[in-house]
Amino acid sequence: MDLQTITYIVVGFTFALYIGIAIWAKAGSTKEFYVAGGGINPVANGMATAADWMSAASFISMAGLIAMSYGGNGGSVFLMGWTGGYVILAMLLAPYLRKFGKFTVPEFIGDRYYSNTARVVAVVCLIIVSVTYVIGQMKGVGVAFSRFLEVDYDTGLYIGMTIVFIYAVFGGMKGITYTQIAQYCVLILAYTIPAIFISLQLTGNPLPQLGLGGSLADGTPLLVRLDQVVTDLGFANYTTGPRLSTLNMFVYTMSLMIGTAGLPHVIIRFFTVPTVKDARSSAGWALVFIAILYTTAPAVAAMARLNLHETIQPAATGENLAYADAPAWFSNWEKTGLLKFEDKNGDGKIQYYNDKSAAGQALAAEKGWAGNELKVDNDILVLANPEIAQLPNWVIALVAAGGLAAALSTAAGLLLAISSSISHDLMKGVFRPDLDEKSELMYSRIAMAGAIMVAGYLGLNPPGFAAGTVALAFGLAASSIFPALMMGIFSKRINKEGAIAGMIAGIVVTLFYVFQHKGFLFVGDWKYLESLGSNWFFGIEANAFGAVGAVVNFIVANIVTGMTKPVPQDVQDMVEHIRVPSGVAAAQDH
Repeated sequence: MDLQTITYIVVGFTFALYIGIAIWAKAGSTKEFYVAGGGINPVANGMATAADWMSAASFISMAGLIAMSYGGNGGSVFLMGWTGGYVILAMLLAPYLRKFGKFTVPEFIGDRYYSNTARVVAVVCLIIVSVTYVIGQMKGVGVAFSRFLEVDYDTGLYIGMTIVFIYAVFGGMKGITYTQIAQYCVLILAYTIPAIFISLQLTGNPLPQLGLGGSLADGTPLLVRLDQVVTDLGFANYTTGPRLSTLNMFVYTMSLMIGTAGLPHVIIRFFTVPTVKDARSSAGWALVFIAILYTTAPAVAAMARLNLHETIQPAATGENLAYADAPAWFSNWEKTGLLKFEDKNGDGKIQYYNDKSAAGQALAAEKGWAGNELKVDNDILVLANPEIAQLPNWVIALVAAGGLAAALSTAAGLLLAISSSISHDLMKGVFRPDLDEKSELMYSRIAMAGAIMVAGYLGLNPPGFAAGTVALAFGLAASSIFPALMMGIFSKRINKEGAIAGMIAGIVVTLFYVFQHKGFLFVGDWKYLESLGSNWFFGIEANAFGAVGAVVNFIVANIVTGMTKPVPQDVQDMVEHIRVPSGVAAAQDH
């Protein structure tokens, strides 16, 4: 059976599964729509949280970033940042927010800071973060469809929107939760099975994590061979020295950690379990389920990079691959625009090397090459790796289903966070406090449908500042939502004026820095504000700036609090109640 037919069958089966679950788990109340009834088992919630969290960026992009942009040590920023955030969630946020016992993050901020204005500012921050993040998921859906199902990008995006519409609008958090459990199973199998195959091919070890440190058939350690292959072609040594400076590594990791802990679609998952203990437990289970993919990613990155180079320039022959002899996967990915070949010297062979390095220029002078002729998008490595390794068609089809599962699961969680903030926090919380449950549920579904339409439009017409990096969403969450939650839980002193000023200052300074750094800030005659330079704050990259924005948030909130009225006593009592573990008061009475 040909690849396209198998892919249609596998992807069609998974879509039918998601729709079937949505019909079975249709939400019948606002509690089911917002928090799945509050009775989800912590293990199941951990699995759903893992799927909610492991987006197209984790499934498709992370290994590519490690392999192509950051290399061995530099890629650890993503592993440490994205997993470390769950430790913060488990220890510092999830139990307390669950004890608060409401539905959404803006609802906590509104009640804690005794202000509808604070609630509205939190909603605005949440929407900015979520919309920025969801654009990448919609792009992932379009790319996966266009390559594996051979439909155009727009059609693929419309299909993805329809699937999300069915299980998110009707099922709400209840439908999304059980769908995400199924999606986790699909995406983790799709990620690990090819990795096991390739690890066996290269090293004879079925565990990719161990295969990464293993040896090839000729006895050469895999990483030694990879270092030799890339450095011979003028690329940086794979295993030594991160691309980022020490300061950038620290700030970037911190931004990803606290950004993870501040992502609203992740936090809302901890409102779905029965008890405070379950909230902490489900965060731990989520970390376990996430670790399966994240510990596999470095092996996938290294093996994919080695396979790519060995295909283009086999070490056995020392000859560059002739374009006319390129395998089918090469032309398939050329159609997507993510792989591009330009025969600069007219010899009909593919020269893939770093023509900007001294070693690359020396090699070009020796060989008569006219410049690097191959552009490889980071995002193709995970998706193309099974094809490069010539794995069975069913494995390639499974990878397509996994990439779609990762993108759809996170998109659904983000869209629910957006719709909940509109229907529950704005409509019910601010504009229509007298809204009955049936009407609120209707508004929730309308808001979800509207959010899907907007996400689809942005997926079709992605703004450049957001489409280039998922890290922007983490920076915005780190600079706005995370500090407000931390101060709300652990400080009885911070008042509404301080919190509002802090959130606004944090997100504005982060957006300003990102826009300036990436070339989207225009002034006067619409010329880019070059006078500020590309790295004007201690050389910190834009993707890492969320941690600095968080510091600004904390500082501004404390300064403004010191200049305004103190927090009312009843709010201080509420904070004290949230912080005290359940059962302590009863134990003290005895």
